[in-house]
Order: sequence, then structure tokens, then C-alpha cells
Amino acid sequence: MEEVQRLDLNTKNTINYNLNNIELLFPQCVKEGKIDFDMLKQELSADILDNSKERYQLTWPGKKEAIIEANKVINKTLRPDFEKSVDFYNTKNLYIEGDNLEVLKILQESYLNRIKMIYIDPPYNTGRDFIYNDKFNKDSSEELIDSGQVSYLNEKLIANNDSNGRFHSDWLSMIYSRIKLSRYLLQEDGVIFISIGQEEVSNLINVCDEIFGEKNRVGQISRLMKSGGNQGKQFSKNIDYILVYAKNISHLEDFREPLEQELIDKIYTSVETDGDRKGERYRTMGLYQAGLEERINQRFWIKCPDGSLAIPEGKTFPLIKSEGEKITPQQGEGVWRWTYERYAEELKKGNIEFKETKTSSLLDENGNKSKYNIYTKIWLNDRLDEGRIPVDIITKYENRLSSKELKELDIPFDFAKPSELIRKLMGYLSLKDNDIIMDFFSGSASTAHAVLINNAEYNKCNRYIMVQLPEACEKDSPAFKKGYKTICDIGEARIKKVNELCLPKYNNSLNIDKGFRVFKVDSTNMKETYYKPSELKQEQLSMYESNIKEDRTAEDLLTQVIINLGLTLDLKIEEKNILNNKIYFVAENSLVACFDDEINIDIINEICKIKPLKIVFRESSFANDSEKINAFERVKKLSTETEINVI
Repeated sequence: MEEVQRLDLNTKNTINYNLNNIELLFPQCVKEGKIDFDMLKQELSADILDNSKERYQLTWPGKKEAIIEANKVINKTLRPDFEKSVDFYNTKNLYIEGDNLEVLKILQESYLNRIKMIYIDPPYNTGRDFIYNDKFNKDSSEELIDSGQVSYLNEKLIANNDSNGRFHSDWLSMIYSRIKLSRYLLQEDGVIFISIGQEEVSNLINVCDEIFGEKNRVGQISRLMKSGGNQGKQFSKNIDYILVYAKNISHLEDFREPLEQELIDKIYTSVETDGDRKGERYRTMGLYQAGLEERINQRFWIKCPDGSLAIPEGKTFPLIKSEGEKITPQQGEGVWRWTYERYAEELKKGNIEFKETKTSSLLDENGNKSKYNIYTKIWLNDRLDEGRIPVDIITKYENRLSSKELKELDIPFDFAKPSELIRKLMGYLSLKDNDIIMDFFSGSASTAHAVLINNAEYNKCNRYIMVQLPEACEKDSPAFKKGYKTICDIGEARIKKVNELCLPKYNNSLNIDKGFRVFKVDSTNMKETYYKPSELKQEQLSMYESNIKEDRTAEDLLTQVIINLGLTLDLKIEEKNILNNKIYFVAENSLVACFDDEINIDIINEICKIKPLKIVFRESSFANDSEKINAFERVKKLSTETEINVI
């Protein structure tokens, strides 16, 4: 008889995931569950490989440990915090308090290939920054932390001074594992934007080239972070960088950004006075541009309004002086941007403009300066729909703008990025409703701020996932004096203030999801015997009648089950009382769960009416194995496609 399945409540094993994918592609390279790396290298090369040859690569002391750290399975979960959450049961936004490396591992199954955009602003490694200490074992010191004897600041974060012999190595080890895990979460057309300073930009490029592949490097943006200044020896550092990588650049749409009003007012100064587009604004661009490559069909005569002919500068001309007559250009001779056929089509549409001038760059049929220059019309309305290709330098969003917006919100926080900078990056992408934007170094939650304002201004329904270590605020800091004990308190307060003070300025503010579900990283809900029942001795059985920790709630268990079944944490949850048992319905019939100490076996009949995809019970809820098997058989009879599990 088939038995009820017990859920595996560990985090995803990325080593097995990678191994299975390699075995699918190269079965000959996997023997007895292990990879033959020499054979795999040969399969990926058209040349005979000599493994003794040196090759180009980035390495540092601790790199292998960083790879192992990224792949390591952890017994951690997320626990909901209803008190800190806003509109928990209706919102789709998430705020997660905890070590981002642990969070990225926990989310691997639920958010695999689901994130559209990641923006992070990690420590810049200036010699004054704190970085994550991944060697810190929270489990071994949990009581000290909970009692306040050991702080997160002293244990989870360490100062990485430039006098440290492993100054670059420690930073690289910290960032490598996190970026490696984040790549799995991106959609195929997803993008990661990483703000970084001058100290580590070259190393970070090498890290991202290795993890994403050099071909998926979209670009490197230079950003003006401040104007002026008089600090430094040779230069005052005024710029930082934003690295841009795609999960798969062949799936990535071309970047576009909206035209700014300042640019519109500056260059779209002409207004059409006739025809179908009368009253529309446009700008002009020369049909002839110096420096265009010589092209065989793009040097020809054009007839001007006074009957004369015009052609770009050069020494050879069509033998017949007639409109449209072509000649093959010689090296260095001018050509039009279009062929004659394209020109004639645009002329018919009213998209060509002749302007009289005394400084024409064109010649007439007699070899003299033409009376005209010829332009194409670029219509504002067309550009508003299409946007424009962004440039790779940003000068508008300096850090002082962030200081200003935080001051207006009365949020005490230093070194945040302006929310408008993140909105600008969001604008490059073709964001669709329900696309998710993630920030796992969220700080004061600038990214959540950006998502909320963007939703309000453009009537979008994008969602955010913020991840932040609950780093303690110093007791003499302005933040602590205002009542903020951790950085998470600051981020959550900022989101609430954006909802309260900023969103009412927009007509669409009533339609915005202003809530967020708060989750906290914690040890698993299950006792050690859940994972290692074979190690339990006979005399210990009475101590472990339940394999669930005593301080855990039904909502804690539900969250862990949702994660381990690969469901997302933003799904709608309904709680119903059926035959005196509390039943949870997740996304209607995607998951039905009950974690009561005792269950009325007849609730199986009621649950199966909705044909759930999965059912989960607490194993100790059943009086004995016979009752558990009977429940399983009843489910299979009433709802044949339903999967039943126990924890």
C-alpha cells in the first residue's frame, strides 16, 4: 500500500540541481553521481585540451569556500510577523528580515526564474564599510543573540579595513555567493543592476562575467554621485558605477527610457502647420550626415522646391541630372541616410522639410552650394510611444537627492541611493503588471519607494521583495533616538511614510498595493529528529511525541510548507473552520493545510470537494498509522489528482 509522503523541509540542494542539468546535457560526463570534469571540459571545447595549460580566470583565497557556501543546504525557514506587516492577507509585497545569503537559499524553489529585476547596492569596500561575515554560525549563538548579549553588528557584520591582508578576498567571497544564488531567481529576460564604487568595480565585473557569462554583460553605467568636492589626493571621487547583467541577453528586450520634459521643451520646438499631423510637435535631423559610410544606393539627386537639384558634397555626380539618379560614391564622398525609395516614401508622408540657408552642406547640379538643406521630421508623439535608447552615463540623480527625500520623510539614514535613480533603471525595462523587483541589500528601502511611486505614476501593479539584515542601530545614532532599533525598522517605516505622504499626490493612489508581508529568518520549525529520525534512541521517544518545536504556530508551519512546495509567499491565504478544525486554503485549491493537534477525519470529504492540488497535515494529528493511511486512501478516492503530504 502506498504511504503518505513526508515533505522534505530542507532548502534546495543546488549541487543536485546543477548535477541533474549537466547529466541531462552530457550523460557521458556523469559517472556514479559524480562529474568527470576533464571529459566535461573536452565536451565544451572544439580543440584538444591540455589541462596543464594556464587559462584566464579570476581567483582569490577563499573562492572555493564561497562556492561551497552558496551550495550548502541550510535548515532555515521564514516566520511571518503579523504585527509588523501591513494588510498581510491581501498584499503581494514582501519585506524579509534576515541574512540575505540565507534568504536567497530559502527562496530558491519558490522564486526560481520569477524575478524580473534585481537592484542591489552592496558595501563598496572603501576600507570603512561593514561586510557580511558568512563564517558566523548563528545557530550556535542563538541564545546570546536573542538575549542581547551578542549583537548582529558585532557578529553578522565585520569591519573590512584596507589594512586587512584579505581586504579584497573577504569582500569577493561575500559578494560571489550572493550574486551566484540571485541569478537562479531571475526570469530568462531578467536583469540585475549592481551599484558599486571604484574600489571593487573591476573585480565585480570579473565576478559577474563568470557567473552570468561575459556575453550577458549588458553594460556599465557611470553615475555622478556628487558635484564638486575637495577630498582625495589626485582626484576627488565624484562617480560610481552601475553594472548591468542579463540572465539571458538573447531574451532581453532593447532598453528604452521615457523622454524627459526638459528634453522635449529643448529640442521639439517645431509645430506642423499643414496635413494630417497639423498641430503636432517635431524636431528635424539632416538627411545628410557627415561621416556616413559610402553606400552604393545612397548618393542621388533630390529635387528642391525651386526646381534645382541637391546632392551631398563630393567630386563625382550622376551623369543624368534628374531626381533619383544614382551614382556609386567614392571614398570620402557624402551620401544620404536613406535610399531614394525610402526618401520618396517619407516625402509623400510629409516627413521631409527643406530649409533655405546660406551655409548648405549640399551641392546643386552646377557644383555650387545649394540654396537648401534637407531634413527629416522626427515626431514627438512617435518618440513618446517608443522612448529613446538610454545613454550609459547618469548625471541627474546625485546622492544629495536621497538625503533630501529622506529628510522630507523624517527618516534618519545615511548613504541611501535616490529612489528616482532606481525608477530610472526600472524605466529601461518593459515592465509588465505583477513583475517582481527585488533588492537583497535593501537598507532604507529605496527600491520599495521607487516601485510604489512608479506604480502610482504609471498605473502599474509591480511588486517588490526587500531583504535586509536586522542590523542594530547604534544607541547614540539619530535613528535609535527616534525609536528605530534596527535597519529593518527604518525600512519598514519608510515604506509606510511613502504610502502616507507621497502616494496621495497621484490620482491612481487608491489602486496601489500599500501593504507588505513581513517575514523573519529563523531556524526550522522542525525538531532535529524530523531530519534524523534514525538517530533517535528508544528511551528518547517520549521526549519527541511531536516533531515540531513547541513555540511554533500554525502560520509558521504554513509558511514553511508554502516555501518547500515551491509556492510563492504572496499567494492569497484564507482561513476557514470546518468541523472544528482550522483549515488554510492557499490560492484557492493550490494548497490546503491543517496543523491542528487532532483532526476530524470527515474533513477529508469537505476538502476534496474543491479538488486541491496538494493537502498537508501534521503527522501527529492522526491517532495512528492506520488512520493516516485511511485518510490517504480517502483522498485518492475522492480527488484522484490530489497529492497528500505530512510534516
